[in-house]
Amino acid sequence: MKKTELKQYIFIILGSFAMAFGTVCFLSPNEIITGGGVGISLLLHALFPQITLGIIIAVVSIPFLILSYIYFGKYYLFKTFIVVLLLSTFTDILKEVLKIEAITHDILLAAVFGGIFIGLGVGLVIKGRASTGSTSVVGEIVAKKTKYKAAEVLLAIDAVIMFASVFVYNDIDKSLYSMLSVYVGIRVLDIILTGRPSKKIVNIVSNNVEVLKEQIRERIEEHGTILTGIGLHQGQNKTIIYVTVDAGKIDLLKNLITKYDPDAFMIITEASEFLGRGLK
Repeated sequence: MKKTELKQYIFIILGSFAMAFGTVCFLSPNEIITGGGVGISLLLHALFPQITLGIIIAVVSIPFLILSYIYFGKYYLFKTFIVVLLLSTFTDILKEVLKIEAITHDILLAAVFGGIFIGLGVGLVIKGRASTGSTSVVGEIVAKKTKYKAAEVLLAIDAVIMFASVFVYNDIDKSLYSMLSVYVGIRVLDIILTGRPSKKIVNIVSNNVEVLKEQIRERIEEHGTILTGIGLHQGQNKTIIYVTVDAGKIDLLKNLITKYDPDAFMIITEASEFLGRGLK
């Protein structure tokens, strides 16, 4: 196993544990939910407490794993399966075997710290070039097939989950705290992925522009602009790739640049707003 792959699997293991820890120690005992597959699993566990939360997470993930295989291939499926297996296993070990109790019963603290651990976990999993194997798969598929962005689809799904929690827990206050927890998780995730907002502006000065622009189109699935400039000190002509990239794909872009042009120079800045037609 290469050093890079080992690092990715370490991220996956740590990320899966962080998600399980946040779920068991903060969210579940305080009846706070999160978004995605874990949020769906928490709602089902509240309805069917006789089934362990880890098993429910695994079962809920099955249709998303099938979709992963159909649309993204075996390699994506393999890593996603590992995340699901680790997450469900860690969850049941902490909750059922070690019998770990809630670290706090202060619902505000539980919402904040639960969100921190969920965001940290998802961020580490993504840095391990994997997926949590839940609604993010649906988001990516819908984004490919329609004009909607993956983030918009995920937001809609999470909104449905939050709305459903009002009826499952019969407590609107906890649903509001759940929204706070999701927000905190998103903030932490963005920090892990070097991103706020979800889109980044990337300027790449490269001597291998033709290869890089093809990789950006095919692997990053983004469009950009090729600019020409003159070096300030040496006065040489420079070619610059100007592109907007999802924060979750910044790590992949860095790897591509390192692989195809290690001498390239890259600047990443935040994109605060987008206007105009043709923007994805």
